[in-house]
Amino acid sequence: MSALRKPDWLRAKLPSGPAYQATRRMVEDNKLHTVCQSAQCPNIGECWSRGTATVMILGNICTRSCNFCAIQSGRPTEHDLGEPARVADAVARMGLRHCVVTSVARDDLKDGGAGVWAATIRAIRYKNPQCAIEVLVPDFVGKLEQVDIVLDAKPDIFNHNLETVERLQRPVRVQARYDRSRSVLQHAKSRGFTTKTGIMLGLGEKPEEIEQTLRDIASDKTDILTLGQYLQPTPQHWAIDRWAPPEEFAHWKKLGLELGIGVIESGPLVRSSYHADEQSAKYVGEEHLNVRPTLASV
Repeated sequence: MSALRKPDWLRAKLPSGPAYQATRRMVEDNKLHTVCQSAQCPNIGECWSRGTATVMILGNICTRSCNFCAIQSGRPTEHDLGEPARVADAVARMGLRHCVVTSVARDDLKDGGAGVWAATIRAIRYKNPQCAIEVLVPDFVGKLEQVDIVLDAKPDIFNHNLETVERLQRPVRVQARYDRSRSVLQHAKSRGFTTKTGIMLGLGEKPEEIEQTLRDIASDKTDILTLGQYLQPTPQHWAIDRWAPPEEFAHWKKLGLELGIGVIESGPLVRSSYHADEQSAKYVGEEHLNVRPTLASV
């Protein structure tokens, strides 16, 4: 089904314009990786034109081999000790009041990369004290002491994606586990953090499984949820089962809100960091909404 023509509701904005070019130059000048590029995000044109990009730390080679993800998997190189400072500088140059940072999984490192995560959060906070920091982290193989290293650096939003329903975890996420991911989110919530997760539709999930996942997310008291359409990166990746229409996304949003999830961004093109500043305003305050008027001069 993935070879069929995409429906009209999946038409994304093409990359163009001075703001887009300015964001690209900032990424290149600071020698940063972004999930926008590495994961082939369909919203790169819109988001980069808004002056936002999701920085990906700890390199661009992942130790996991998830069947849905476009990021290259393999043996990573040594991590860059200068990266946290460059990320903080990029956030300052973009004039952000809300930034999103993610990473590849680094199961090869003793601490799973948690120390670099903490250094990056602290560097951003030092140079950009008014900026809200949202982190989208791997599961750290369920080692909560590593999760605590990240939490001790005090991000404003703690995000870890479930990605799909419980039945599809092993074939789609391969090395990840549904209960393990939930335990990471539950732990962050138990420490008082605002938590966030996301799932994709179109992987082969059944309606009753989506409903149960929403109930699990609500039970874990997760604050923010994103739902989007899965897009197959290459023919070698997991095949698309179906195109979920906008009205289905509206249905699940309505149910999730009724179950008590605080904020839900739900639509075919939604991704974890899509309009993240607007999603988080309820939890970090309106003063952290992004201001981007000087980006074109970067």
